[in-house]
Amino acid sequence: MRKTQAPAPGPAAARRPDPEPPAPGGVLWSISGDVRALLMLPAAFTMQVAHPAIAAGVDEHSVFRTDPWGRGERSLRSVQLWVYGGEEAAEEGRRVRRLHKEIQGIDTRGRRYHSLDPACYSWVHATGFPVYLHAGRYLLRPFTPAQERQLYREWLQVGRILGIRDRDMPQTIEEYWPYYRRMLAEEIEPTKVARELLATDVPLPRPEGGPLAVRLLLRVAWPALRVAFLRLRAFVTVGYMPPDARAAIGLEWSPAQERRLRRFSAVVRILVPLLPERLRYLPIAREARARWRAAAR
Repeated sequence: MRKTQAPAPGPAAARRPDPEPPAPGGVLWSISGDVRALLMLPAAFTMQVAHPAIAAGVDEHSVFRTDPWGRGERSLRSVQLWVYGGEEAAEEGRRVRRLHKEIQGIDTRGRRYHSLDPACYSWVHATGFPVYLHAGRYLLRPFTPAQERQLYREWLQVGRILGIRDRDMPQTIEEYWPYYRRMLAEEIEPTKVARELLATDVPLPRPEGGPLAVRLLLRVAWPALRVAFLRLRAFVTVGYMPPDARAAIGLEWSPAQERRLRRFSAVVRILVPLLPERLRYLPIAREARARWRAAAR
């Protein structure tokens, strides 16, 4: 009897369908493209690099010291594409994984690490959820229990775009908080990179982009602006970080600082909604919102 050969699998069988980004109109759609998110991201990034393995990878492989503005712009664009990128979201997730494929080494505890190890890669993603919840109470409004659950479901969806398997992330809020507390108790510490991100006396190159008038102003005023920027960055980083994460990293926060944060947040919370959309939303988010409205007509 002649043996028949099975047909070669087609493209659909070779790769699973791409995960979808969070749906328009959801919680993430509303907050992650708002300019107030810029005040939240430093807290999440500092929590990420308070993990010894992640800190080692950033310390050895990142350009955050030599090109902080370019790195920040690229990271922000990536985050925006995960939520607002549509068909580009999954490709951006694959690009991020390719970028981290060769990052490995030994962390400060003498352990081998790889940046795509689920224990590390999942923590990087997991930090965004508690920061959104905590900072949102100051800059937006407290989330309802239903909104918290929706936010977590949407954050899991972003994780799938990044290639995080469901088994490597808690699938419910009830599972998330024990995982989060365990990470704070067992892994998080005041790493060198975390301390550097909070320092107000470190070198910081001035931004180079923008109109000529802005570049000339920065060239003259950067020494004073650098100090003011570093102080503001440290203030919002610690202030919008969840208190239990602050404690795990060993950061102090006084009642006077809390009062200042509440006053600052109240001003931001009142003023930002009054801005026109072109100033209130970041470019990728603004364009996605315009496309969504046009498609709904």
